[in-house]
Amino acid sequence: MNRFLQKITGHEEVNKEIVFLLLIGGLYSLSIALSNTFVNIYIWKQSGEFTDIALYNLAVVVMQPLTFILAGKWAKKIDRIIVLRLGVIFLSFFYLTVLVSGDNAAGFLLLLGGLLGIGYGFYWLAFNVLTFEITEPETRDFFNGFFGVLTSLTGMIGPILAGWIISSLQAFTGYTTIFSISLGLFVGAVLLSLLIKRRPAHGTYSFKRILQERKNNPNWQRILHASFFQGLREGSFLFVISLWVYITTNSELAIGTFGLVNSGIAFVFYFLATKFIKPAHRLKTILIGGLMLYGSVFLIIFDLSFQRLIMYAVVIAIAYPILLVPYMSITYDVIGKAWKAADMRIEYIVVRELYLNSGRVVSILLFLVFVTFINEESGIPIVLAITGAGHLIIYFFFKGIDVKSENPNEMKEKVYSRMPSRRLTDGEGGSPI
Repeated sequence: MNRFLQKITGHEEVNKEIVFLLLIGGLYSLSIALSNTFVNIYIWKQSGEFTDIALYNLAVVVMQPLTFILAGKWAKKIDRIIVLRLGVIFLSFFYLTVLVSGDNAAGFLLLLGGLLGIGYGFYWLAFNVLTFEITEPETRDFFNGFFGVLTSLTGMIGPILAGWIISSLQAFTGYTTIFSISLGLFVGAVLLSLLIKRRPAHGTYSFKRILQERKNNPNWQRILHASFFQGLREGSFLFVISLWVYITTNSELAIGTFGLVNSGIAFVFYFLATKFIKPAHRLKTILIGGLMLYGSVFLIIFDLSFQRLIMYAVVIAIAYPILLVPYMSITYDVIGKAWKAADMRIEYIVVRELYLNSGRVVSILLFLVFVTFINEESGIPIVLAITGAGHLIIYFFFKGIDVKSENPNEMKEKVYSRMPSRRLTDGEGGSPI
């Protein structure tokens, strides 16, 4: 088996557990790409209320960090594989609940959002930890590269395929078909997880200590504040953009087209950003990316049309790689040089996720306030103009980070290499780490 895998991949160190983890990640990515954006549209077609969509997404971003805290504890004290299985099982329950509720899905908003948030929390905590444990330095580049290709391809193919299927079938038949496929993919991921050896753990979980570390480490505090403002934009934009595409065109295929254009361009620019952005230019590119992302908001808040939304998709597809590649590199550098980074890797992930989702919660609460007390037509553009500045504000925290400073006593702790990450674009509806 191992010889066959080594021959196929061209890497002598690749083993079957690496392949199983890649397959699980691929099934996850394809399922999310097919269905995630369209769940918002499915609920919208039943409810027709922006507040309902906001409440559904609020449940997601509230439950995800809470689950991360619990998942981190179990990953340190019980077993990482159990945490991964719980993630894909809850995601399976989510799609099963959507299918069972059918035309009444809008009546179970908080339940659906909670299930999705719990699934995200368990899955991504375990997946990131297992990436470190199953891969070695010699295979990590292969894993991250191959996983990046899988994510990019599914991100391009999934939405347009789902949009075509939904548009081709009558009433809600297309939605039922897509959600059934996603359920089947997650069931497959559950079965694949049974093939990975269990990894019991017996460690100390120091979540509160790493949360307090921001008082001792100014760089870590700046990362957390930047993460909050990253989440501030993501919270509302994650569902508003896809809804606007649908409202403007009344076509699920248009949403797929939006996703295809965005993902295709982003795929090219992530490659270029990874290749050409050097450490000395990281802050400048973060500023440029932040300015582009904030500027893109004004393409759509005054004059909404499908043409302008496609222009918006192109701009953010260029801007996100320019910002996120150096942003994540600096984030990993800071965590890698932080106190006990090797032993407390999980805790650093969990604390950052807490701040990221706090920003998302505030964003959605602002959305609910403006939509409730003003109106949708005037309130939504105001909210987007406010929260859309989130990525631009990141620059002002990052310019104070001294990535060259390093505690000599902690040099041995610096083992924090890059994790596979979901590449987020407005309207994806996912929740990246």
